[in-house]
Amino acid sequence: MAAAQAGDREALEALLRRHHDRLWALCRRLTGNHADAEDALQDALIAIARGIRRYDGRAAFTTWSYRVATNACLDELRRRRRRPVADVPETVGVGASPEGMGGAVAAPPATAVDGVADRLDIDAALALLPHEFRAAVVLRDLCDLDYAEIGRVLGIPPGTVRSRIARGRGQLADLLGNPTDAPDRPSTRP
Repeated sequence: MAAAQAGDREALEALLRRHHDRLWALCRRLTGNHADAEDALQDALIAIARGIRRYDGRAAFTTWSYRVATNACLDELRRRRRRPVADVPETVGVGASPEGMGGAVAAPPATAVDGVADRLDIDAALALLPHEFRAAVVLRDLCDLDYAEIGRVLGIPPGTVRSRIARGRGQLADLLGNPTDAPDRPSTRP
């Protein structure tokens, strides 16, 4: 961190590589699709690189980088609302025949298909949540931040974080057809 702040380009690149996957997962879940997540992630990485010297260490670097990425995602979502909507499905090739993909393709194991289907269901349900609930739920359940860290990332008090997580999880449970009370930690579906 110190080397990156002092202008060492290799140290900065190593730091960004180390956090890339977590920031990508956050952006993917907050924006709801790959294209917007890529744009938000790129904006976040640029903002982190430009702002690394201003990082003061009051919060963990991970918390700070999540805040930068969350802000980039929220900016991307605002830009998305101003763009015209295209009727192009995001998952090009879904339902296409194996011959149309250049030859025979072995079917994935049933457990892999179930896992992908579950993730697609969760992504679709997350996309329907209001942004403030989605951000709180993703930061808690995907990024494993505590309430105080989420509050710092979103710039809200911990009590508001708790409320947004509870309301977001409740809406997710309803959307996923699971109207039970959402636990503090995400449960694994059978």
